[in-house]
Amino acid sequence: MEKATFGVDELAATMGISRPKAYELANTEGFPIIRVGRRIRIPVSAFQQWLEVQARERAQLAVKGS
Repeated sequence: MEKATFGVDELAATMGISRPKAYELANTEGFPIIRVGRRIRIPVSAFQQWLEVQARERAQLAVKGS
């Protein structure tokens, strides 16, 4: 069975960003997280959807800016 969630360290590794930047991202409004006590967990499927939306929005902005 694949993991349903991952932590901030895994988020950093997955995105190729630093741990502090991953925490900053996780605390951004609209980013999909679940708090379990003090721990931050990121649902894998919600993260993938969020990432696709971000990429689509950035692509649309790039097209409008050309």
